Amino acid sequence: MLVRAELRPRGPYSLRVSGRLASDATRVVADGSYRATFRVGDRLERAHALQRSDGTIVVAADSDAGVYHVRFALGLDDDHSEFVRRFAQDPLLGETLRQVRGLRPLRTGTVAQALLRAVAGQLIRAQEARRIERRVIQLASPARFAPAELARAGLGARRATALIRLCRTLDLERLKTQPTAAVAHRLNRERGLGPWSVGVVCLQGLGRYEYGLARDLGLVKLAAALAGRWVEAEESDHLLAPYGEWAGLASVYLLAGFSRGLIPLPNAAAA
Repeated sequence: MLVRAELRPRGPYSLRVSGRLASDATRVVADGSYRATFRVGDRLERAHALQRSDGTIVVAADSDAGVYHVRFALGLDDDHSEFVRRFAQDPLLGETLRQVRGLRPLRTGTVAQALLRAVAGQLIRAQEARRIERRVIQLASPARFAPAELARAGLGARRATALIRLCRTLDLERLKTQPTAAVAHRLNRERGLGPWSVGVVCLQGLGRYEYGLARDLGLVKLAAALAGRWVEAEESDHLLAPYGEWAGLASVYLLAGFSRGLIPLPNAAAA
């Protein structure tokens, strides 16, 4: 690797915490290190990053493009200190913000991969969704496939059609230059997508925090635990409403806190 750089994250940041369960077909994230393969033009490049004890991210890459990839993928420039300050006393988030410091969602190398993740992960277990994502990426670019080929990789026909249609009709990388609300409006018009899928694309493909993982099964379970009854998916929307422009990051912290038992529940045993 020809290029080395030392990057200082803006605000609290932990690669070890952020990288938990973040490995996929293009990267391995473990023990505070990050290794990725990604496309630059017509070639594949590699980048490796690790976090030192002083917080600095040390990067080794094949080119300057690799350093940029790490900055974006790890979210190093997106300081969320305001989010931490504003919601430090929040009844749902406060304890998670104190105990899970430096968490930021990792981003995918391309918007197309985030879109693939958004359609593959609908209504199935996360492990199965990642298996489908890995299989599709190993095969080739989804824009070259027919729906039947993606179905053999495990993707349902309706979701496969939506993925191919968007890859063929939109310049997905240009979505990074558009306002988040405009992107969300455009994606919500697509058959086969919904609020959760929009949240995945915004968080992991665009690196935006305004739209969260709305109606994620984990958030539905949290809403049910708080209400003491089963709830419909749309009823969980009220969990993210108080967080405004930070709804995307709030969804990540709510899921992290719920999985770690850090959110106070009226009846923890029943939950």
